[in-house]
Amino acid sequence: MKIKGKVVYQNLEMGFWGIVDAKGNQWRPVKMPEQLKHDGKEVEIKAKKVEEDMSFIMWGTPIEIVSFETLGP
Repeated sequence: MKIKGKVVYQNLEMGFWGIVDAKGNQWRPVKMPEQLKHDGKEVEIKAKKVEEDMSFIMWGTPIEIVSFETLGP
C-alpha cells in the first residue's frame, strides 16, 4: 500500500514515531528509518501491514516500510 503523509513524534508512554495521512489515519512503522525521524516531514511510503506479537503502544496501525521518499525541502 502507498501512504502519503506527515511524520509525527508522539510523546506518549516512552515516545515513538508515526505517520498521519491526509485523512487522519495513523500509521506506526515498526522500525522507522532514521532518515524519516523529523517531526513534520512530508513523506510517501510503500508499506505493508504487520501483526505485532506484543506492543505497549496503543496508537496507529503497525506497518513495515518497504520503501520511502521524502517530499519537499
